[in-house]
Amino acid sequence: MRTPGDTLVELSPSNGEENNGFHPNSIPEHELSGVGKQQQSKDSVFFRDGMRRIDFVIAYTDENDPKKQERRKIYESNLQRVGLELETEDKSESEDGKTYFLKIHAPWDVLTTYADVLKIKVPFKVNDIPENREVPMEWLFTPLRLPDGIMHPEPDYFTSPFDKSKIDFFLMDNRETFFPPSTRNRIVYYIMSRCSYYKEDHLCKDKKGIKRLLNNGTYTAAFPLHDCRYWTRSKDQKCESERYTLYKHWAKFFLFYKEQPLNLIRKYYGEKIGVYFAWLGFYTEMLFWAALVGLICFLYGVMTYNQNEWSQEICNDTIGGQIVMCPLCDKKCGYWKLSSTCNSSWQSHLFDNVATVFFAIFMGIWVTLFLEFWKRRQARLEYEWDLVDFEEEEQQLQLRPEYESKCTNQRLNRITQEMEPYLPLSSKCARSCLSGATVLFWMGLIIASIIGVIAYRLAVFAAFASIMKDSPTNDIEFVGSLITPQLATSVTASCINFVIIMILNFFYERVAIWITDMEVPKTHLEYENRLTMKMFLFQFVNYYSSCFYLAFFKGKFVGYPGAYAYMFGSRLRNEECDPGGCLIELTTQLVIVMAGKQVWGNIQEALVPWLRNWWVSRSARSHPESLYSRWEQDHDLQDFTQLGLFYEYLEMVIQFGFITLFVASFPLAPLLALLNNILEVRVDAWKFTTQFRRPVAAKAHSIGAWQEILNMMAVFSVVTNAFIVAFTSDMIPRLVYLYAYQTGKGNNMEGYINNSLSIFNISEIPLASQPEDEVNPSWFNASVITTCRYQDYRYPPGHEKQYTHTVQFWHILAAKMAFIIIMEHVVFMVKFFVAWLIPDVPSDVKARIRRERYLIQEYLQNYEVEKLKSQLSQCNSHCTCPPDSCTQGMGLSERL
Repeated sequence: MRTPGDTLVELSPSNGEENNGFHPNSIPEHELSGVGKQQQSKDSVFFRDGMRRIDFVIAYTDENDPKKQERRKIYESNLQRVGLELETEDKSESEDGKTYFLKIHAPWDVLTTYADVLKIKVPFKVNDIPENREVPMEWLFTPLRLPDGIMHPEPDYFTSPFDKSKIDFFLMDNRETFFPPSTRNRIVYYIMSRCSYYKEDHLCKDKKGIKRLLNNGTYTAAFPLHDCRYWTRSKDQKCESERYTLYKHWAKFFLFYKEQPLNLIRKYYGEKIGVYFAWLGFYTEMLFWAALVGLICFLYGVMTYNQNEWSQEICNDTIGGQIVMCPLCDKKCGYWKLSSTCNSSWQSHLFDNVATVFFAIFMGIWVTLFLEFWKRRQARLEYEWDLVDFEEEEQQLQLRPEYESKCTNQRLNRITQEMEPYLPLSSKCARSCLSGATVLFWMGLIIASIIGVIAYRLAVFAAFASIMKDSPTNDIEFVGSLITPQLATSVTASCINFVIIMILNFFYERVAIWITDMEVPKTHLEYENRLTMKMFLFQFVNYYSSCFYLAFFKGKFVGYPGAYAYMFGSRLRNEECDPGGCLIELTTQLVIVMAGKQVWGNIQEALVPWLRNWWVSRSARSHPESLYSRWEQDHDLQDFTQLGLFYEYLEMVIQFGFITLFVASFPLAPLLALLNNILEVRVDAWKFTTQFRRPVAAKAHSIGAWQEILNMMAVFSVVTNAFIVAFTSDMIPRLVYLYAYQTGKGNNMEGYINNSLSIFNISEIPLASQPEDEVNPSWFNASVITTCRYQDYRYPPGHEKQYTHTVQFWHILAAKMAFIIIMEHVVFMVKFFVAWLIPDVPSDVKARIRRERYLIQEYLQNYEVEKLKSQLSQCNSHCTCPPDSCTQGMGLSERL
């Protein structure tokens, strides 16, 4: 059995059934380039004869470099030796007058040979299993549906791996359309990536592949062609114009409510890109339910706005207006009244209420349902797209050209029994250590930047507090009364943090690629997995570290007046939370970073490629369509690199972290993600259809390593949300007060604010920490006001245990720990039960897979029997063997 790792099969051009004696190199160069631009339209995907389809295009410029010319000559000669047909467009025919275009066509014999090598599945029978997927109230979803011809561009077939020796076993109406363009360009790219550019007798036999020729500048670009302009159908009736169909029914924003034509995407771009859009669409659909529940929780906070008793106490002039709070920083911060935080306490209630607990539990279950239902959706796609028996290793476990060139040592492969390059253990360890040290250094750089932002918050808060001591912002219309030193510090620090995140992200992307290249991974799959882990670890720390600080560290290690904790022994005091808690600051951070990332990401994805393409093609736009060739149009587009989908997945996984890890602090996060993803689907569709060259079709049966990362984040999110509710939110202290310490009549929160604040004697504040006279407000009189309040549960001055934690503090801590344990166990039990309850593969898909395997076996057996009967009947009619032999053959025929 031949596998994709085998060497190339040499086919003589005379053996190809459609070569018709044509040999491209037999035509003089002046004749190749002599067809004038005015003689025929060049907006075509066919050779000049109008018959042979262009499966791939290679571009290069003539730099009078003998080495490059020699490489091109040998490489193109070797391409012809394996049966490919070439046609050259001279530089005089190109727009810039510098670029040659080499067009490549794979004849039928080459396609069938390598379809057999790659075990490409092709149809042998129309699917006879009836569809039973009836949707209740189907008429409600009619406006969301696309025409059936768009959703299902081809009939549903049973398929089997192609076998060249059994070519009449398969359903074949037309050889020209039997292999779709995406399969054709995949086969040609497979050949090109393994074709050598040195002579057979050359010592460097591993010098091969179009990637290395692109890297060393021998060629400038290599790409398959789009089948037409995206805004109009091709004038050639033989052209499918699928690009136009995708643009019309998929890549326009006003179609955001329509389903995606996934089968057409898969047919045009290949399974790997099809799986990405299927996952993105499914993720967006599931976000709708999370966004709906999150919106309901937010509306609950709005509707119970006026029932917020603790905020009423803070805003009450006789309660909050009479409570004098201790300074929030040394020297530059004065005493302040609790009522100054009135607005922030009301804002905090919108997100910090009873519904927060429910939503945190709901999201723990939602993420499980999302991952489990995606497995089922993925299993259905695997069947529908002929990926059930697809071995990704067969496609990905092929040596990277970079690995072959950098590994000079050889050893015997125990499986293939052939010599292959390898990297010595000493070199591998040294590279891995250097790579790990680099990753740790950049993570340390992120931590250092976060510490810098914290220092900024501490230093600037004092400045804002001094400036705003007499509320000068009240004169600003609408928002003036909302601006407090805490809010100003939080917003500006979040913006600075976002800028730092984007700068570090810009540089680290290049560093991650560099260190992954330095490690010299053996295969493409290994390369992608290593880069994925490096990028994700960095992005995880980069995007989430500031949120972790606000959620789990700020306000937790403050100390108390007279014994405050300072940052690393400096003069900067650790930050305190508002009396309303740190949740509103975490919400502010999430909104700025999440929304800013989404806006910046869409600008990068849509605007930048459009501007680049507009600039590159500015001179050609004035030419008639017939003169602006299809290959030049695509050459002017942006190249879709091998890591193009990697960045798309990374963007969505980082967003997934925002809506799961910290969703308890911001129930509207899923709604923001939903709105972004509705736009993201259409932006990505528009980008693929209009701004990028057509990618080489590639197979993939899943989202790969990202699945495990999502599973890991799903488990981690249960822990983080439990800790946010317990330690960042004030939910647990309120419940403990309500059920254990409330002394008034009725079941209410009256007196909670006074209970949650401890008392400190002003005279005991160290001289180095006492506020300067000019920073104290005019109402403060030291002779009258002798104590101040701070947020903690400590005994008052004069008590035998003064300034130590009260029993209530330990009760609250115990309640927090109990809540975390109970919530985690409940959510994990539900998660595991749901995962067990929902099978990964739908029952109807299992039945179809069994049916297809049975049919393949039965049809192949019948095919072989009929073939043997035919051979025996021919033997009987032209029998020259002894009579006994003919008699035995007739008997066997009758038994069959």
